[in-house]
Amino acid sequence: MTQMLTQADVQRLLEDPSSEHRREAAKKISSAYSTGALTPEERQIAEDILGVMARDVEMNVRAALAENLKNYSGLSHDIAVTLAGDVDAVALPILRFSDVLTEDDLIGIVRSEGTAKQTAVAARSTVGERVSEALVETKKTEVVATLVANEGAEISEKSYGEVLDEFGDNEKINSSLVHRHSVPVSVVERLVHLVSEKLQTELMERHDLPDGVALDLIIQSRERATLGLLSSNATIMDVTQLVNQLHEAGRLTPSIIVRAICMGDTEFFDVALSVLARIPLGAARALVHDAGSLGLPAVLDRADVPQDLFPVFDAAVSAANETEYDGGSHDRERFSRRMLERILTCMEDPSSGLGEGNAEYLLKRFSGLDVPGMTEAWQVAS
Repeated sequence: MTQMLTQADVQRLLEDPSSEHRREAAKKISSAYSTGALTPEERQIAEDILGVMARDVEMNVRAALAENLKNYSGLSHDIAVTLAGDVDAVALPILRFSDVLTEDDLIGIVRSEGTAKQTAVAARSTVGERVSEALVETKKTEVVATLVANEGAEISEKSYGEVLDEFGDNEKINSSLVHRHSVPVSVVERLVHLVSEKLQTELMERHDLPDGVALDLIIQSRERATLGLLSSNATIMDVTQLVNQLHEAGRLTPSIIVRAICMGDTEFFDVALSVLARIPLGAARALVHDAGSLGLPAVLDRADVPQDLFPVFDAAVSAANETEYDGGSHDRERFSRRMLERILTCMEDPSSGLGEGNAEYLLKRFSGLDVPGMTEAWQVAS
């Protein structure tokens, strides 16, 4: 065992087994042990010694072991568990860095120990979903803030929902969620709503805006951001999930539905009307895009869309059915511009049924689309 302790070390321990000498011995033995260069016999002897030192009466001896062994993947599981269950000064390095501890070990620690240890677990380079769930269940701000700021943490959609339920008004946690590399669409939609509420307060305080003006700006921002959650390759399940969540939250409004079709998202438009009208998607599509004049009004009436907005929906559907993507770059922007141009053209036709109120409604709702030439087109149409 001369690789670990010299004869002088042994003699010093025999003559003066002070905590300082034991700490130095612990550092030497743990360093030699963690190199992996020991023979099987030497390793067994080293583990026996370390097992005893892991229960040393002096904390600084145990802390020296933990610090020297925290990154060693060959550490005995029993020793790792012993150190992880020790006082914070000893346990935190093991909890933060050791990959010897299993998910069950970590969950046990999270459910039985205090904030410092829970936070150390939340900061590990990788955190599995089950461990994340246990951390979220603590409902402690420091623990959850550390977890959501950790890109190495795997967090389930259920846990994300619990975080927002408990900490929806916590700016630090919301900011961390916003900046995470990837979060479920349902979570992002809820975040958009939470951030918008804060924006409303800020607008009111800084610019002294009337409630209606501030709220309208917020609604426009929220709707654009919400629809932006759906990528071009979003599946029908993605769209349906988002639509259902908006509906349950009372945010599936006529304006976001019309905005969707004007941005080229007919899938969202059809699914939204299907949900509001409480009819199968296939039936909704057939009625909405029927060439006749009865299908769309029947769906809108069943969906409880205000009748004075029927002409807006009709103009949007007619324009969408006549407008196609051209397959080039910035296709969505060009589609939106063509859609608005066609709708504004419909406004000029007295037989369209689009009165001044509806025209103003449509312009206001889509003024945030940043479509080139729209203002000029509106001036001509009006």
